[in-house]
Amino acid sequence: MAKQNVFVVEDDKDISRLVRHHLEGSGYATTVFADGRCVIEEAERVRPSLFLLDVMVPGKDGFELCRTIRQVPWLASTPVVFLTAKNSEADRILGLNLGADDYISKPFSPRELVARVRAVLRRFDPPPSIAPVRVGEIEIDPAAMTLRVRGEHCPTTATEFRMLEHFVRHTGRVFTRDQLLDSVWRDGAYVTSRSVDVYVRRVREKIERDPENPRYLKTVRGAGYRFDLREG
Repeated sequence: MAKQNVFVVEDDKDISRLVRHHLEGSGYATTVFADGRCVIEEAERVRPSLFLLDVMVPGKDGFELCRTIRQVPWLASTPVVFLTAKNSEADRILGLNLGADDYISKPFSPRELVARVRAVLRRFDPPPSIAPVRVGEIEIDPAAMTLRVRGEHCPTTATEFRMLEHFVRHTGRVFTRDQLLDSVWRDGAYVTSRSVDVYVRRVREKIERDPENPRYLKTVRGAGYRFDLREG
């Protein structure tokens, strides 16, 4: 079986060597870029399993790269993890809003980095054989990890898909943010409850006709979120 290939975009040579050493030592292949100029072109030639992006790199910064990845149909579902010194809450939320699956701040533990890369990639593990499910205008196929909304294919990240699938499988049940962290992220020790809110908003943008007045994925004030077709 071919190794999963991680595209590492990092202009600091010492950090890129450290990251490469630990990822390859854990069984991953790596392709390292010192800037963001040729990343998308190379991804077309050699499809990566995951992008690991610094933000402050020459040519095309990490935020811009993530935005581009999410706009390219054949790359849109590829996991993106930021590894960056830009560690304010505003930067983290921006990264998640752009479609990142995780956001790791420098300085970092190499063992934690590998664990979090592995956790993100694990969200792509196919579930046991489960038939597609249709709810209203939404159809999900867990085996293929595909989403169709009103008959149209809608690209999702693995995290978005896992969250939506979890809600659909438990229609009508209210989940707190902590329960969603446990169920969707599994290895959620590094993810905050604020991340749940960001992903709920992103899922709403993909499935709702009016995300500000959702039909499906509703907020239960003071409790959490619920997926169903009831009014109110």
